Amino acid sequence: MAKKTDSKPTDPKRHVVDSALALAAERGWRSLTLGEIAEAAGLTLAELHAVVGSKPAILLALADMVDKAMLAAGPSDGETPRERLFEVMMRRFEALQPYKDGLAAALRDGPGGPLAALCGGLRLLRSMAWTLEAAGIGSAGLVGMARTKALAAIYITTFPVWLRDEGADLGRTMAALDRRLARAESVATLCAGRGRRRGGRDDSAAAEASAR
Repeated sequence: MAKKTDSKPTDPKRHVVDSALALAAERGWRSLTLGEIAEAAGLTLAELHAVVGSKPAILLALADMVDKAMLAAGPSDGETPRERLFEVMMRRFEALQPYKDGLAAALRDGPGGPLAALCGGLRLLRSMAWTLEAAGIGSAGLVGMARTKALAAIYITTFPVWLRDEGADLGRTMAALDRRLARAESVATLCAGRGRRRGGRDDSAAAEASAR
């Protein structure tokens, strides 16, 4: 019998996420038990509980990891708001790449599962607000909330395209994201109005930036 080592992963949450999504790729998500996840991660149930409290918490941990990866790359250096937002949105999909098979398997299990945890509700809006900020676009106030919701809709509708995108360069995902950002431009402009502030920033341009 192999002797169990005392070494612990340097990032316990990442280790659990990696183990759980790899197992989901093989067995699906819905029937996967916390005991199976603990075993795959080389943890006891007590140790797993100390890291994550539930299966949805594993997906929330993944969302946190994606946010951190997006922000760790620093502010986007795109010349236009649209270029910057496109860049930081693609960082999110690139951060999710190692988990694509597990998430695809989860999607086959039906609605209301991990994708709802990853792409739903207030947690998604928080991620989208950070995405806007990483692109140099404000997320505060009523206009910021409109931007955040518009970007969340773009993310949700691009997500299935990314799941089916088998290209190494994510070309289909990039094309779909670019189309959706362009399509949202006029809606975001209407949300903000058309005034010009004393500082020289055009409100309609700011809202246009939020959709790009």
